[in-house]
Amino acid sequence: MERAAVVTVCPPRLTTLKPGGDNRRLHSSCKQTRSMTKKIRKAVFPVAGLGTRFLPATKAVPKEMLTVVDRPVIQHVVDEAKAAGIEHFVFVTGRGKAVIEDHFDINFELDRTLAERNKTKELEALKRDLPGAGQASFTRQQAPLGLGHAVWCARDIIGDEPFALLLPDMLHLGQTACLADMIHGYEAHGGNMIAAYEVPDSETHQYGIVGVEDEGGFQRITSMVEKPPKGTAPSNLAISGRYILSPAVFDILETQERGAGGEIQLTDAMITLAKSEPFYAHTFAGEIYDTGSKIGFLMANVAYALSREDISAAFSVELHKLLAR
Repeated sequence: MERAAVVTVCPPRLTTLKPGGDNRRLHSSCKQTRSMTKKIRKAVFPVAGLGTRFLPATKAVPKEMLTVVDRPVIQHVVDEAKAAGIEHFVFVTGRGKAVIEDHFDINFELDRTLAERNKTKELEALKRDLPGAGQASFTRQQAPLGLGHAVWCARDIIGDEPFALLLPDMLHLGQTACLADMIHGYEAHGGNMIAAYEVPDSETHQYGIVGVEDEGGFQRITSMVEKPPKGTAPSNLAISGRYILSPAVFDILETQERGAGGEIQLTDAMITLAKSEPFYAHTFAGEIYDTGSKIGFLMANVAYALSREDISAAFSVELHKLLAR
């Protein structure tokens, strides 16, 4: 059995200025520190996946456009980003994903029809969901080379500033938005951040796991392990698909060799980045639903329906009738 790749994260080294010496390395480090205290304005959404687990439903409809109650999965994730103050939404798409662009654009014919029929409520709801002019960007991932490659495809749009990364398959339902809580943590201590949630110890071998230690009330990540063998995980905190990352990750991804599955893995890049920059964990207290799986998708529909004031009571009655059969 192959040993799981584990990295111990060391604090960045302190460098002393040398009068008259070569301080280019320190200048680079200072520039990196400044970039990591910038406001998080942009978020990346990798939406190029084929959705093969949902065939034939995803043959002509992107998996991100499958609905949880009455909103596409991708809309729920964009809603989370908007609630966190994100200003620019970057979608990394692929072939057959043009409908995602259409969803986040004005539909003149539909708007006119709604206006003519005095459906003001529906028209206003559509307008609320739209990003502002110039706030959405779309770029192509031409080949399915993994999550790390998808993130790298957004490099020119993100530029030299820290950014959020949200995996659309993973819906986070809680009292507060997961990304908003992460940004509050980032503003307090800087660095990179990974959202995590507790899973049973018996299931840690199914997830990417982070090891943590307390640092002034924050959870400093000390190790990252991708699907560790049973009984070897450093904790029961699984990565949940929300990240805040330094732009330095793009330089790492550009030259990174392919990893598991012949793909460019984001986890490998984060392990490299953690050797020079701190990583922190945010433990999400709500529920997480993997809509990339059939059970997760169905459970998300039930949970989101029950959380809706307009339909929860009636839905609960019908659900109990169904379970009583």
